[in-house]
Amino acid sequence: MTNVEKVATAGVRHSGFVIDLSFVIRLPHRSRAKVGHSSFSAAQAFTLIELIVVVTIITILAGLVLSTAGYARKKGARARAETEIAAMSAACESYKADNGIYPRDPNSSTDLLDARVSGDPTSSQYKNASLYLYNALFGATAGSRNPNTGARSYFVFKPNMLFPADQTQTVQYIQDPFGNSYGYSTIQAATGDSTKGYNPTFDLWSTSGLTTNPGNPDTTTPQWIKNW
Repeated sequence: MTNVEKVATAGVRHSGFVIDLSFVIRLPHRSRAKVGHSSFSAAQAFTLIELIVVVTIITILAGLVLSTAGYARKKGARARAETEIAAMSAACESYKADNGIYPRDPNSSTDLLDARVSGDPTSSQYKNASLYLYNALFGATAGSRNPNTGARSYFVFKPNMLFPADQTQTVQYIQDPFGNSYGYSTIQAATGDSTKGYNPTFDLWSTSGLTTNPGNPDTTTPQWIKNW
């Protein structure tokens, strides 16, 4: 019998207790792993193709969310523009009932702007005509934020309808939900020419964010929000 066998059989006595050497701690078998190396297997890792697929799916989903949000914002802006145009048109009717004429600048601006040919709402023609309409409906002068004393206000403009947003500055034009000037024209009433403008009374519209002039054939104005 070897010494190990003898000790295993008899046990080892030390300081009043016995250590049974039949209890053996066995280390796990390591076939390929080396000391100091991670035991993380390659089967648990993502492959490059899997990562590409995940990133692609996330990109597609993000694009869908953004496009849906953009569509909803644009639809909301169009709905708001339709409401504002209808409200300002009603105010113009009230103005005519009291003054016998729709808001009209006989010298320039509203009598010059022609919706058939002018489609850039950033132009001075748009802004000047829009400012004239603001002064007439609000009862103000030179874009003042306060109506003139004793003047009747036919329309109370919300702050987000006016540019600039700073309430301490004078108004430059009536702003549509797309951030541009509304269009307002009385060119047909002024000239009697049915080839200019669209209504014999007044034209009121938003270019819906477009800044291009109508062409031939006209594919621009059908996208506008308008009172004709």
